[in-house]
Amino acid sequence: MSEKVEHKPSREHHEPRTERTEQTPERREERPREERPRQERPRGQIPPDTVFIGKKPLMAYATAVMMHFNSGQNTLTVKARGQSISHAVDVVEVVRRRFFQGKLTIKEVRIASEVLGEEGDTRNVSTIEIVLEKAA
Repeated sequence: MSEKVEHKPSREHHEPRTERTEQTPERREERPREERPRQERPRGQIPPDTVFIGKKPLMAYATAVMMHFNSGQNTLTVKARGQSISHAVDVVEVVRRRFFQGKLTIKEVRIASEVLGEEGDTRNVSTIEIVLEKAA
């Protein structure tokens, strides 16, 4: 009572694959972009001893912190708000434990909340500032 099953030979590495035909992308209608006012801090108001944490990879911020301390500075403030707060804590801990092994201390941690948005659409966003100090 055995049934015969027909096996197809497997494709070997030297056989060429079927080529796909390239399709030209359809042109989209270009619409004018809506200009929205951005709520950014002007560059002149950012203190030179501050690192703002955002969406970049962790090691990009860790490198910035290390470069700051290796340039001869002794203190640095790491700031973040909203969902980036946990990212800021990770950056500080990676730099403290992996790169400065006990030579970097947390001097102060400040937490607060900021009101963002316009009059009819405001919301509170949590913020954190972590002040780091390098031991001499």
